Amino acid sequence: MRIIAGNYRGKKLFSPESDKVRPTADRAREALFNILHSSLEKDWSAYKLLDVFAGTGAFALEALSRGAAAVALIDKDTRSLEKNVALFPKEKERISVYRQNVLSLPPSAGRYDLLFMDAPYNQGLSEPALRELAAKGWLKPGALCLVEVEKNEQLHIPACYEWQEERIYGLAKVIFLKYVSGPQQ
Repeated sequence: MRIIAGNYRGKKLFSPESDKVRPTADRAREALFNILHSSLEKDWSAYKLLDVFAGTGAFALEALSRGAAAVALIDKDTRSLEKNVALFPKEKERISVYRQNVLSLPPSAGRYDLLFMDAPYNQGLSEPALRELAAKGWLKPGALCLVEVEKNEQLHIPACYEWQEERIYGLAKVIFLKYVSGPQQ
């Protein structure tokens, strides 16, 4: 696993040999960033990205390498992502790590323009996590949200999000949503 583009292109990232962590494949991550690059209205430096169920943190660190203003990573087990964050000592001020259960978040001190969510497959965590992010104010209105699920998994989209499109990458399906407005329970 490596950083694909930007200031840290080629930097190798730690990936544990565990079935509990399933990083998004490099090729899928590259394809998603190509889609993001063509759909963002401004330079990466105008965006703050939130990586939820962050695992290794590869998605957020890729955004950081491409120039994101800031990234935040949330996972209840931060051991893998902290090893990777430590590889970026010059970027400490742009990286926030939260060891937190995504389903019981505190209110956010800042709002994010982009969301990447890669919950464990087929456990029904994505929908309640989307609701929690909305309820606790973690996303800016209009935020672009990428939600990775297993390709046959059905995601019930909360009313405060609009479906945009979806893509299949091997066993993964990435659903693109737009955060519309406040929490809907």
